[in-house]
Amino acid sequence: MDLILRQARLAHAPETPPMDIGVQDGRIAAIEPHLTAEGSEYDAAGRLVCAGLVETHIHLDKSRIIDRCAPEAGRDPAAVPRVAAVKHGFTTEDVYARARATLETCLVNGCTRMRTHVELDAGVEMRSFEALETLRRDYAWAIDIELCVFPQEGLTENPASDRLLVEALRRGAPVIGAAPNFDRDKAGQIRRIFALAREYDVGLDLHLDSGDAPVDMDIDLVCDLTEAHGLGGRVAVGHGCKYASLPPDGLLRLARRLADVGVAVTVLPATDLFMQGRDQTHDIRRGVADANLLVTQGVNCSISTNNVLNPFTPYGDGSLLRMANLQANVCQVSRPDALRACFDMITTRSARLMNLRDYGIAVGNPADLVVLDAATPEQAVAEIAAPLAVFRRGRRTVTRPRAVLHRPD
Repeated sequence: MDLILRQARLAHAPETPPMDIGVQDGRIAAIEPHLTAEGSEYDAAGRLVCAGLVETHIHLDKSRIIDRCAPEAGRDPAAVPRVAAVKHGFTTEDVYARARATLETCLVNGCTRMRTHVELDAGVEMRSFEALETLRRDYAWAIDIELCVFPQEGLTENPASDRLLVEALRRGAPVIGAAPNFDRDKAGQIRRIFALAREYDVGLDLHLDSGDAPVDMDIDLVCDLTEAHGLGGRVAVGHGCKYASLPPDGLLRLARRLADVGVAVTVLPATDLFMQGRDQTHDIRRGVADANLLVTQGVNCSISTNNVLNPFTPYGDGSLLRMANLQANVCQVSRPDALRACFDMITTRSARLMNLRDYGIAVGNPADLVVLDAATPEQAVAEIAAPLAVFRRGRRTVTRPRAVLHRPD
């Protein structure tokens, strides 16, 4: 064997005794107790081992720009215009350097698969796309990255964005997104994005229904188009802040509709907490959709990072476990099974959202493995457990020593 991971407590079956995982040629070749084989060894010592964490929604291209944007004035975050004001200065080298720094924080926190959203408009043209395509190739040793291209600043009155989206799809972008909140003709943008997705046979991942009240929602049109074109399982929506304001019966009806047509939901707790409720001065609403409730109704959900160190979210460290912990705090999740569901939303459910057919700890799958300083998934979420080691195709890419307490003699 090229690698034997000894005494691994499997995240999908933490109640069972630890197992040994044998790796050959970058793939899992055996999972059994007391594996009789020779090779390089890593002793997990009974700690939790999962397949690599999966980031379904992040913006590498506009991360780490908070220091160059105008400061927030009053209660209105004005994040889109503040970013737009500096975007013309993005160069491929600048985007690459900032994205690389953010990507590396994700890597040391256990991420091995990622979908990054990429803005295309006249302000930045194809520079961000080209930078992230290069980054994707350069870091293939550590992570699989797919690009989702979308028009942040509108589409129906922005022919440049339409032209750029088509160019990116022709150049192999595997996913297309939308941001209808910033378009006068929201339905027109959504229909055009669905048309492009069908023409180029790509997945869809839309920024949808950010806002403080459940009015003028776009999710119904997205569900209708998904059903009409048989795209169930290939459509995801991010944010869904308005769903947090729905009364219980309304949220249940929406959840059943999402489950029926196969639309997944990504919740972005850090950004949604920061951006929502800005019309209030006290008793501020949270604006974070209850992913756990959606899951109980059959909806596939993921929890993700979204923005890092920019006007949408002026902080962040690339830790998906921190995002899962934040989601649990905001939605007052405490039962072990519900915390475990949050863990699934940064691992198996995120992989399903991205249609990753080779994900998970199973013989034949890529040996993308993370050793967490925890015994169960719920403990990992509750304590924001640190990844102690990360393996990509069986090659160690991250080592993080445990903290040592130096007691007095």
